[in-house]
Amino acid sequence: MPLLCSICKDKRALLKRPKTGTPVCKDCFYWAFECEIHHTIQTANLFKRGEKVAIGASGGKDSTVLAYVLKTLNERYDYGLNLFLLSIDEGITGYRDDSLETVKRNQQQYDLPLKVLSYQDLYGWSMDAIVKQIGRKNNCTFCGVFRRQALDRGAMSLGVDKIATGHNADDVAETIIMNILRGDIARLQRCTAIITGDDPSGIPRVKPFKYTYEKEIVAYAYFKKLDYFSTECIYAPNAYRGHARAYLKDLEAIRSSTIIDIIHSGEMMSVKEGVKMPVQTKCKKCGYISSNEFCKACVLLEGLNKGLPRLGVGKTSKVNQQLKQVNDSKSCECQNKSTKCCLNNVPKTAPSSCPNRSKNCENGDAKFDSPSVKDNQMDKTTKICLTNSEIL
Repeated sequence: MPLLCSICKDKRALLKRPKTGTPVCKDCFYWAFECEIHHTIQTANLFKRGEKVAIGASGGKDSTVLAYVLKTLNERYDYGLNLFLLSIDEGITGYRDDSLETVKRNQQQYDLPLKVLSYQDLYGWSMDAIVKQIGRKNNCTFCGVFRRQALDRGAMSLGVDKIATGHNADDVAETIIMNILRGDIARLQRCTAIITGDDPSGIPRVKPFKYTYEKEIVAYAYFKKLDYFSTECIYAPNAYRGHARAYLKDLEAIRSSTIIDIIHSGEMMSVKEGVKMPVQTKCKKCGYISSNEFCKACVLLEGLNKGLPRLGVGKTSKVNQQLKQVNDSKSCECQNKSTKCCLNNVPKTAPSSCPNRSKNCENGDAKFDSPSVKDNQMDKTTKICLTNSEIL
């Protein structure tokens, strides 16, 4: 005897919902999926009538389903929203160029305005060029930071009131796990928020899919026959998030409610009174919100432009130390203009004020020891002398 839908009790069940384990037919699955997202939007007051909302569109399953569902709910429940598609071209050959074609088809299918911004136009660098400099280990750091700022810039150019992203329950749970493993208390507090209002652009970001399982998004896109791009980013396999994702999937196989349980646990976490937290200020260069003198995007971009691609990668304390080393180099003036101190080309002589000279150097004419440099990484104990350079 076929298993009947647990909701309508009439039609044959087509799938078991990963979120609840209940068998449902296709129509009831659509209804439950859309109603839960509508409930999330209403209870969290994500939107107000008349607002302009930019949907972060990548062409993947999450953003494609988000665009389709928001358009559907906007018409069904009369939200009164003006929806836009906002896409970022990171410059990843064989991945982003193909997914952008999907976004352009979505524009025609959903009849929504589309704006595309590229890393090359905004920063003068594509991700392919960045990976050639930094390698495949930390490339996701660059992409995530630059993408966030690019979305802000695109949203400001469109004049929207909010940015809707396709972050689902799995994404939120993974981020919680990552922040716990890294001991990042500040981000742990913010990552569970369904509305983030601390964006420097003044444009809040909302997550309508915060409590929606990734598996259900895939099932919805499959049964609705939505046009989306399913290939994973060619640089993603080396990302730290992948380890958190694999761990989460193992837990979910044992207990299906693990994802929601982790999210609720993250929401309940609070910081003990008296614990020192980073103080948010504005970047001195671009004006974006930052907990340091310069924001992460400016530091990473400066490192690329100065030939120090690993500047800004790692813990904040180490980043600040590297910045100090580069800043200190401004006061070091080499006598020989043709001689430059850099990571791979250390001069043979230096004035007595040069921090890289040997202990026996008194008049600036003696040879000094070259710092040990490996894989273009700055030596932790040696200051690097960069002639005529300025940081940020």
